[in-house]
Amino acid sequence: MTSAPNPNITQLLLEWSGGNEAALASLFPLIYEELRVIAQSHLRRERSSHTLQRTALVHEAFLRLVDQKSVNWQSRAQFFGLASQMMRRILVDHARRRGAAKRGSNPARVDLDEASDAAESDWDFEEFDRLLQRFETLEPRAGRLVELRFFGGLSIDEAAATLDISVATAKREWSIARAWLQRELQRG
Repeated sequence: MTSAPNPNITQLLLEWSGGNEAALASLFPLIYEELRVIAQSHLRRERSSHTLQRTALVHEAFLRLVDQKSVNWQSRAQFFGLASQMMRRILVDHARRRGAAKRGSNPARVDLDEASDAAESDWDFEEFDRLLQRFETLEPRAGRLVELRFFGGLSIDEAAATLDISVATAKREWSIARAWLQRELQRG
């Protein structure tokens, strides 16, 4: 998400939280391209023949976000963070449905740094999601950082700002998270 933040997004989110349904209609055009960038970031780790398209992922995530009744929207960062999380869950659900055909196979393990740069791989999305969930129980903020960077495509500076932590703290937690996740991936 390299584009400049649109201050109207936060205002529209606040209005929407306050019950203004018209704000939602105004919000969608402003966030659509950023949601597509996040979706592309998620999908680049998937196999090239993935049946879920970027537009479908954006729309499904948006529909799930609209259904969130208990969220008190505070900022665009919170919104896009939750959107990335929704996309991750959609892709994991999709992988689980397809998983029955893959069971018994032994997909190649990929280094965490390599996977974030890979255009096409035999990445085991379900396993990585399970590991990340486990890591999030140990280190919730660092787990969130991984999600924002790895799935959301945010830079270390953007992720730090989203989490309201210093860049130095984000770099330290990113190093710890990467080491833990790579160790666990190698064990698997």
